[in-house]
Amino acid sequence: MLVLLPPSEGKASSGRGAPLKPESLSLPGLAEARAAVLDELVELCAADEEKAREVLGLSEGLRGEIAKNVDLRTAGARPAGEIYTGVLYDALGLATLDAAAKRRAGRSLLVFSGLWGAVRVTDRIPSYRCSMGVKLPGLGALGGHWRDAMASVLPEAAGDGLVLDLRSSAYASAWKPKGEVAARTATVRVLHAPTRKVVSHFNKATKGRIVRSLLEAGAAPRSPEELTVALRDLRYVVEESGKPGALDVLVDEIH
Repeated sequence: MLVLLPPSEGKASSGRGAPLKPESLSLPGLAEARAAVLDELVELCAADEEKAREVLGLSEGLRGEIAKNVDLRTAGARPAGEIYTGVLYDALGLATLDAAAKRRAGRSLLVFSGLWGAVRVTDRIPSYRCSMGVKLPGLGALGGHWRDAMASVLPEAAGDGLVLDLRSSAYASAWKPKGEVAARTATVRVLHAPTRKVVSHFNKATKGRIVRSLLEAGAAPRSPEELTVALRDLRYVVEESGKPGALDVLVDEIH
């Protein structure tokens, strides 16, 4: 099973670890595309703070994020699972998984990123600010920049098991499963059962809990149908939405 996750907008500080080693990141087929984004992002943020703030869509209060990008090559790096924070990652709670579940997380979770393309939670990266929705002056829209590289790398990473796609639409634009990979790809929508409405915070937290439950159980579904069975075994209420591979998880409480 391969689980595709969005990153978090906010991130933990880089800390004082050894700096980034680009060659050590997973999915080496993305190396050239990563280098192009890293080079332009660092150059942009070092040369013109005001332009960088505009390009990155940062408010005045987030101006400090620009300096973070300037230091990407020298800042301390930590496992991506420690860098990404926010509602989904809080609910997932990687740090509190048992040893076996942590090993499964290292193999199964892939976090999409405007800067790195996609990384495993064990890959060591510095804290940064660059969403997939950014349009860099030289490279253009990052979703489009990543598309060709992802198309050549991700099918192999997907292997022959289930692909559980929990990305937001901006990150989904970088790679859309095709062919037989698409046939074994599942998406999940979380609905408040009484109203059948999506609530953003609730949606993210529940997806984090779903991934944690699957990791803890050692579940290895190979198709959307097997995922439905696995989630029901874990006491989730699941309905098919009518679209191939699309599941609705219904939860009564918003928390």
